[in-house]
Amino acid sequence: MTAEATDEWHGWRTAAEAALYGPDGFYRRPEGPAGHFRTSVHTSPLFAAAVARLLCRVDEALGRPARLDMVDMAAGRGELITGVLAALPAEVAARTRACAVEIADRPRALDHRIEWLPEPPSRISGLLFANEWLDNVPVEIAEVDSAGVPRQVLVRRDGTERLGDPVTGAAAEWLERWWPLGDVEGARAEIGLPRDGAWAAAVAALDRGLAVAVDYAHTASARPPFGTLTGFREGRETAPVPDGSCDITAHVALDACALPGAGLMTQRAALHALGVTGARPPLELASTRPAQYVRALASAGEAAELTARGGLGEFGWLVQPVGIPNVLAQGQGTPAD
Repeated sequence: MTAEATDEWHGWRTAAEAALYGPDGFYRRPEGPAGHFRTSVHTSPLFAAAVARLLCRVDEALGRPARLDMVDMAAGRGELITGVLAALPAEVAARTRACAVEIADRPRALDHRIEWLPEPPSRISGLLFANEWLDNVPVEIAEVDSAGVPRQVLVRRDGTERLGDPVTGAAAEWLERWWPLGDVEGARAEIGLPRDGAWAAAVAALDRGLAVAVDYAHTASARPPFGTLTGFREGRETAPVPDGSCDITAHVALDACALPGAGLMTQRAALHALGVTGARPPLELASTRPAQYVRALASAGEAAELTARGGLGEFGWLVQPVGIPNVLAQGQGTPAD
C-alpha cells in the first residue's frame, strides 16, 4: 500500500467494503469472525438447535417437501449450518439441502453435505437465516455540519475522517424517512439503503418459506443520536479503522429493511417461542441425578445469556414469510421490547 493510496479519501461504504471483503480483507482472514467476536452461534449450541426447530416449523408449513432448503447467510466458517444439521431429526435432515453463503474459502473439514456458495441460490423453498449479516453490509455515514446540513463522512485508511458533500438524492430521502437528523452539529446516521437492498434481494430468492435477519438493531422511535459505527478486534471493541485489521460494523435499522408482511421481535421473544427459556432445573434433581442436574444447569445458563435483557436477548429478529404464515408470530413485538 503506497502512501498516496493510504491518504485517499473515500465514503465509508467504499472504505469498509475494501477493508472487510477485499483481497486482504478482514473476512478473508484464516481465523474467521470467531477469532475476534462471539455471536449467538458461538455462545451455545442451543442457538443452532432453536434454528433447527424453526426450520422444522417451516417444513411443516410447506407440507414437508421432498427438498427443504436451509440457507445460512454470512456463514463464517459454517458453525451455524453445521449445528442445525446436527440438531435436525434424521428424516428432516435427509431432505435438507444445506447451503452456506460466504466469501471466504470453504473450510477443509466442513461436512460434505453443506454447499459452500458466494451468494444465495435461487428458488429457495425453506429457511434463509442471516445471523449478524446486515450489520456488516457497508453503508455511508452522514454527519450534520455547523450549518445544520447533513454531509457524507469521508475516511482515509488510517481512520481519519472529514466531511464531504451534502447528502442528496435517494440517500437524503432515506434519511428523511427513516433517520431524520435535525440540525444539531455532529449528529450522525448510517444510511441503510444498501442493507435494505441486500435484504430485499435475499428475500427475492425465496419461492416459499421464511427469511430471518438477526442483528444489533434499532427502530425509528429510538435511533442513536451519533450513530453506532464501531470496530472489533480480538474480542475487544476498537476504533473503526478501514485497513483490514478489524471488523467494521454498525447496528441495523431493521424497520427500514422490513418488507410488507414482516414481523419484528426481540431475540428473547423469538427464542422463547422456540423453546429456549433459561429456566433452571428443579433442585431435587441435584440429589437424584446430579450429572443430569449439572448439565441442565449449564444449559440454563447458556439460554439465559442468549435471551438476556441488555445483552443478546435485545437483538432484533426481522421475520419475513413468503407464501406461508409467520411461524414465529407468537410474542411479536419490536426490537426494543
